[in-house]
Amino acid sequence: MTEMVYGTAPIRAGEPVLPRWWRTVDRWAIGCIVMLFGVGLLLGLASSPPLATRNGLDPFFYVQRQLFFGALAIAAMLVTSMLSPDSIRRLAVFGFFLALLALAGLPFAGTDFGKGAVRWYSLGFASVQPSEFLKPFLAVFAAWLLAAGHEVNGPPGRSLSLGFVLLVVGLLVIQPDFGQAALVGFAWMIMYFVGGAPILLLLVLGGMVVFGGVFFYNSSEHFARRIDGFLAPEVDPRTQMGFATNAIQEGGIFGVGVGEGQVKWSLPDAHTDFIIAVAAEEYGLVLVLLIIFLFATIVLRSLFRLMRERDIFIRLAGTGLVTMFAAQAMINMGVAVRLLPSKGMTLPFVSYGGSSLVAAGIGIGILLALTRTRPQGEIGDILTRRGRG
Repeated sequence: MTEMVYGTAPIRAGEPVLPRWWRTVDRWAIGCIVMLFGVGLLLGLASSPPLATRNGLDPFFYVQRQLFFGALAIAAMLVTSMLSPDSIRRLAVFGFFLALLALAGLPFAGTDFGKGAVRWYSLGFASVQPSEFLKPFLAVFAAWLLAAGHEVNGPPGRSLSLGFVLLVVGLLVIQPDFGQAALVGFAWMIMYFVGGAPILLLLVLGGMVVFGGVFFYNSSEHFARRIDGFLAPEVDPRTQMGFATNAIQEGGIFGVGVGEGQVKWSLPDAHTDFIIAVAAEEYGLVLVLLIIFLFATIVLRSLFRLMRERDIFIRLAGTGLVTMFAAQAMINMGVAVRLLPSKGMTLPFVSYGGSSLVAAGIGIGILLALTRTRPQGEIGDILTRRGRG
């Protein structure tokens, strides 16, 4: 009976925490994250000095801040990855309600920094974007509710999780931040599907998303302007999208050379939303493919580990985190090559941004913690044992 519950994975009694963590964590994923951060610093050295100069700051001001916040993100990732699933769940519940409260307070105490969307709290020496921290905690919190809904006589977890997601989406739309709202909604739908939702219900939810898009297109000038710019047959070369498109075309396969790119002098968001354009122009398709490979490695390794997991809460939470991580990367790169309308979303661990870096570190740390090899083992243990019987 003990083997049926805990599997056949060996338990090393008295093993210290750090060796056990190193033996069970996905070291390849950690290596890919560190490499992505290194690429981000390299691109920050190329893209941020022009902006710092325009703002009257030290040329490497943004690089130094990226190094500082990146170190915090890596530390947060490593510490969080050592937690147990129960500790992760408690952390996520507390973090979710704290971030939700901060998100609800933005209309009253937030600022837009002249960008037309109230998404930040200004602290003077830095700024905080609550939605970045809300995403990983929401994935775990929603997974906990969905998993509880599968229990006999359990709470209505599916309805509760949907209600909280709709609340978050509504608060994001108020800012407005349609990109993050779409990301959160998409991740929840994937989790709901993995948790056994009927296809018909997912089609209904998809129809509601389409209806919502049409409604906001007709009622929000901010939303309509971005959609119209995306659907225009030709790109205005004087817009951010135009500069980014031209930079990617100029880069070719091997790029124009280190420090020779011109897009960083024209794009105000070259170090954040359009960092991939800087990579494509100066280092060419080679570096872009390396970045895609690193993201794909993290996502695929995490999914393969989650496929062998028997705990439904861990499977759902991990799926939500992987979906958010992968979708955000795809959206950022898709916007740069004009496959998607502009959304103002960073490239995880590569783009500059304190909130996005630290929040990404927490999110990946939670994912690493959930995908660690544990004694309860893999679903294949049961199948193998049944086959032998």
